[in-house]
Amino acid sequence: MKISVIVSTYNAEEWLEKVLIGYSNQTYKNFELIVADDGSRLFTKELIDSYAMNFAVPLRHIWHEDLGYRRQEILNVAIMEASFEYIIMTDGDCIPRADFVAVHAQHAEKGKFLSGGYCKLPMKTSKAISKDDILNQNCFKIKWLNVFEKLNFSNTLKLSAEGYFAKFLDAISPTTPSFNNCNSSGFRDDMIAINGYDERMKYGGPDREFGERLENYGVKGKQIRHKAIVLHLDHARGYKTPESLAANLAIRKEVRIKKIKWTPFGIEKAEKL
Repeated sequence: MKISVIVSTYNAEEWLEKVLIGYSNQTYKNFELIVADDGSRLFTKELIDSYAMNFAVPLRHIWHEDLGYRRQEILNVAIMEASFEYIIMTDGDCIPRADFVAVHAQHAEKGKFLSGGYCKLPMKTSKAISKDDILNQNCFKIKWLNVFEKLNFSNTLKLSAEGYFAKFLDAISPTTPSFNNCNSSGFRDDMIAINGYDERMKYGGPDREFGERLENYGVKGKQIRHKAIVLHLDHARGYKTPESLAANLAIRKEVRIKKIKWTPFGIEKAEKL
């Protein structure tokens, strides 16, 4: 299976570089990497260009002007620009484990989207992770991470689970599989069929709403939270406001009540408005 991995970013070069290193180190090589950039400064482009010259897989940078938080818009552009039938959605602050793309490829299934797991790290640990730690996978080892700050039980389980144990944990997990942009994937045709992300939505739930419309369309979530792992690096969330959260919740409520599949505020606009 050929895969397009879409990584969203905004002015976070230190974290993005660690993520790029993670994707240069994947066991699965049949993918392209697209950085969907919500208007970052020139330094981000220079970083991506420097890696693209000798990257392990095709690496592309898709950018639009910084006019405030417009992440959903650039993700919709990236979906349409993706070369392959299957898309992994993730963020520029999430370092993938070396088997990350391979796990998504292995579990991809028609009529499903995949919901992976993430381990949220504190700032001290996030800063401490070096290129070598990513390449030799030390940063995914519980003992190494615990030196900086002790992992909670949930993260310990995610990082320690392998094989049948990981399958068992996913089967009994009380967490409903949801679409989260840290670590989810699905077929490009399904994403286009629901008209992509709702571009009215700001921070706080646009990924979940996207997944809820996929569910309404008939594409169900499949749990791989103990199999596909990323390390979520710490950062501030200055774009998170009570107003954006309330507006997003209202949109999600309407989607649930009316079983909405297609948003008129997505990839296609004028044609159906």
